[in-house]
Amino acid sequence: MAAENENPKTEDQTNTKNPNPNNEEEELEEGEIVGDDESSKKSTAVIQQPHPLEHSWTFWFDNPHAKSKQAIWGSSMHSIHTFATVEDFWGLYNNIHHPSKLAVGADFYCFKHKIEPKWEDPVCANGGKWTVIFPKGKSDTCWLYTLLAMIGEQFDHGDEICGAVVNVRTKQEKIALWTKNASNEAAQLSIGKQWKELLDYNETIGFIFHEDAKRDRSAKNRYTT
Repeated sequence: MAAENENPKTEDQTNTKNPNPNNEEEELEEGEIVGDDESSKKSTAVIQQPHPLEHSWTFWFDNPHAKSKQAIWGSSMHSIHTFATVEDFWGLYNNIHHPSKLAVGADFYCFKHKIEPKWEDPVCANGGKWTVIFPKGKSDTCWLYTLLAMIGEQFDHGDEICGAVVNVRTKQEKIALWTKNASNEAAQLSIGKQWKELLDYNETIGFIFHEDAKRDRSAKNRYTT
């Protein structure tokens, strides 16, 4: 006679499956949170809200291939896109060429919306610019830091800021920060010092009045820091 199993399985041991697989109170997955769908949707909506900037900004591009000696200055310049949120900025920045990838002769601008990057613009007319200079292909990081400082309102005299431009040339790249009221020496010096600190730029930089630049292409600096 075959021996009987000395350790018969108990009912609990043999019935390992969920006795009620259709039970609405199913076991939660690890990390799952109990809650109604509506609450989850609301939470997700809050997380995905865009982050508005204090001002809207516009990218402009002056195509070197469209320039000619006979053309009026600025005639080859055109606006690319206006952005008003942090998300829009990064969406644009990550999909456009950085200065090191631009053609020689290109000018790339970022100005407050409705301010054109021209001396003739009413907001810029009485202003001026600070300029920093880099070897060819070395301005990418400082261009990004300049953009972030402007759109992030990191300057004490942020209302003075019109915008910035990077000029790509054969042997060097220049970034210029345009401001509104050149005669406001205290504000301009504050902006220049803060900009240098943000860029960790150790060379002396100069500020030129637009009025001086119109009369003389070799205009001298009015302020330095």
